[in-house]
Parts: sequence; C-alpha cells; structure tokens
Amino acid sequence: MVIREHFEVAESALTLLARKELVPYGKEAVFRARSSIETAIAEDPYFATSFEPLWTVSDDRVINRMCSAAIEAGVGPMAAVAGTVAWEAVDAMVAQGATMALADNGGDIALVSDRTVTIGIHTGGPLAGIGFSIPPQDKVMGICSSSADVGPSISLGRSRICTVISADVSLADACATALGNMVQSDDETHLKDCLERILSIKDVTGAMINAGGHLAMKGDIPRLIKVDDQDELITRRLL
Repeated sequence: MVIREHFEVAESALTLLARKELVPYGKEAVFRARSSIETAIAEDPYFATSFEPLWTVSDDRVINRMCSAAIEAGVGPMAAVAGTVAWEAVDAMVAQGATMALADNGGDIALVSDRTVTIGIHTGGPLAGIGFSIPPQDKVMGICSSSADVGPSISLGRSRICTVISADVSLADACATALGNMVQSDDETHLKDCLERILSIKDVTGAMINAGGHLAMKGDIPRLIKVDDQDELITRRLL
C-alpha cells in the first residue's frame, strides 16, 4: 500500500509517496544528500550564495548533479538543491524495488510511477486549479517549479510560476529558476522567447510559464487538467 508521509529536516520540507516499508530509504537519502551539501558549503561558503555557476571538485554525486545542472542553466548550484534532494530520495526507493515513488521537495518533484498521477501546480490567482495528469513512468521524471510570488525561493523575474520538465531532476530545478529569472513581462512574444531559450538546453523536454494571467508552454507537456487546490496537499514547512 502506498502511503503519503510529510517530514521536515532543517530548511527542507518534503512529502514522500511510496510503499510504507520503502519510505525510510527515501528519508535516509535526504539526510545523506543534506550532509553532502552542508559539507560542500563548509568547504566553500560561496557554494551556498552564488547566483552564478561554479564547479566544486567532488566525488559526491549530489554535488556533481547540482553543479552540472547549474552550469547548463546558468544559475548558482543551490538553484538545483531541492530537485537534487528529491531525486536522491526517489533513486533510493527505486533501488529497493519501488515502482511507485514520489518525492515533493517544496514543489520540486521527482517521481517514478506504475500508475497515472495527478500533480497540481499551486499558483493561486486567475489560473488557480491547474495540474498535470502524468502517465505511468518507469524512469525518473523531474517536474520542478520556481515562482516570484509563491514560496520561499529566490526569483529575479516576474512570473507567478514557471515549471520545467526533465529526466534530469537537478536540471529541471535549475532551469525552472533560470526560466523564472528570464520572465520580465507577460508579453506573448517575450514568453515565447523565454520558452525557446530554456528548451534549447539539452535534456529539457518541456516548460510552462504562468505570468500575468497568461499561460504559455512548449515541448512535451503532460495533459493539463483541472484540479482542486487542496491546501493540505501542498508541501510546505509546518514546524
């Protein structure tokens, strides 16, 4: 039986979905990933604050995933932190035999699934109540979002929310930040240009922008559906 479990550690607030006996493996992976990131910051404090890509020499997969994604997207490595941690959690559960495993790290989602899954895109405003219907996925899929209005993430743009899809979850997270930074108006031509720029990055498969009451999308986007905004299902800090 698949369960949903919310847990928090330091700044991270996650929701894990998987069989009950597999959830602890996801949690352990989150702690390991956070330890790797804390070590990288201790060795180079700029790792935590840079808005520019940088490469930290490391044998650690977590740090390499973050740095590689940041270089591709043109952002700092911490722009990929939430997606990377979610990816590590799902990888750990899959390694133990999970065919349904999802980690939602504050709206940055990694998943594999043996069933159709509904992912709500929490935005509020005139386009509230939209979501994706995700068909079964036997390989990890990343669906990551960045917002200038919703949540604690830093965005230098003016979108309500930008969402990027990639099999590389770290890249999806970093590119969601990059796309959010690009969006400076809701002009149709401008939004189209932003989408084309982000889709030009290798391994980005789809992207969507919600800005000024306008919805723009490009690439391989899951089927959009109407969803109820259920506040209790939004992954956020409770403690």
